[in-house]
Amino acid sequence: MPGSTTIHTDALVMLSHADAERLATMLREMSRMSAGATGSGAEALSDGQLAALCRGKMDRGEFAEWSGKLSEYLKGHL
Repeated sequence: MPGSTTIHTDALVMLSHADAERLATMLREMSRMSAGATGSGAEALSDGQLAALCRGKMDRGEFAEWSGKLSEYLKGHL
């Protein structure tokens, strides 16, 4: 569909172009906010926030890398 992005998973998910751009931007910011060994700074995610977001399944570095790569993937397919 023109103006939409399709994400291939077990089921297809359709997003409007604007929503896909917002999601890519949010993921890029989450990556930035979680980067670094301790995520220092006023905008950094705390260890507790990161644990809640990842449900304990990713560490800070993994989350920063995953969210950054997914953001770039989405941006590259808009």
